Amino acid sequence: MNDDLPALAARIDRTNELLTRMLAEVAKTPSTHAIFVDAGYLYAAAGRLVAGTEDRRAFDLDAEGLIEALIDRARSIFADSRLLRVYWYDGARRRIHTAEQQSIAELPDVKVRLGNLNANNQQKGVDSLIRSDLESLARHRAISDAALLGGDEDLVSAVEAAQGYGARVHLWGIEAPEGRNQAEPLLWEVDSQRTLDLDFFKPYVSRRIAAAYEAAGASRPTREAVRFAGAQIAAKWLGARGRESLAELLPGHPYLPGSVDQDLLVEAEGILQYSLRGQADLRRALRDGFWEHVQTQY
Repeated sequence: MNDDLPALAARIDRTNELLTRMLAEVAKTPSTHAIFVDAGYLYAAAGRLVAGTEDRRAFDLDAEGLIEALIDRARSIFADSRLLRVYWYDGARRRIHTAEQQSIAELPDVKVRLGNLNANNQQKGVDSLIRSDLESLARHRAISDAALLGGDEDLVSAVEAAQGYGARVHLWGIEAPEGRNQAEPLLWEVDSQRTLDLDFFKPYVSRRIAAAYEAAGASRPTREAVRFAGAQIAAKWLGARGRESLAELLPGHPYLPGSVDQDLLVEAEGILQYSLRGQADLRRALRDGFWEHVQTQY
């Protein structure tokens, strides 16, 4: 029995040495954070704060610049932590990326996750995507801290799920001109809360000036000119977005998702220097030209 004691002591010493080395490695491993952006909340709250409206069509958002600003803010808060990535949650018809969503998805360290948009342009499924990602990342110890930019009470379950696995969740809000734009139960549940103010968003949100092309003396374009503009835009989008993205639109012919139709309208007005608002016949010609070009490519 006494002969076994030296061997046992040696095994204990080796075990202690391994534990010491493991703890030293853990101590050297930086903590990791991720940023989760509910784009529906962002557009509504930032639009109201800076442009005075929640209507996305009424203002432009410099998403790339804003994401960089959010990353910088997180870097200052989580000074000893590294960024995993930014998760950007938005809605789209049949989950087909808009031009803006695609450009955001192409940014480094950004992951775009799409829920659906119903007939009333309401997001569906976004909260469940946030919960799924938060819970999964926390469970696998991929993050130690989560910065959540959102305000919906439905996010409470996402916060609880992440916290259940040891992650800390920090709620970021957007200054509200009046009252509050985040649910109280969400504020109660998180580990910390910060509010981003008007000065933070001003450089990245700008109100669109209604194009008064007619007032400048622009003449009404012909249907053929509008149809040609639609084909031009289709050709440009094919080059920029790739064939796959436009092929996804084909099952919906002759209809376009609302967000895509809006992008088409805005771009055509810039080409034609003429407002197509309220011009049903010209809008149809625009879509016809767009579809004709797309269909020739498939």
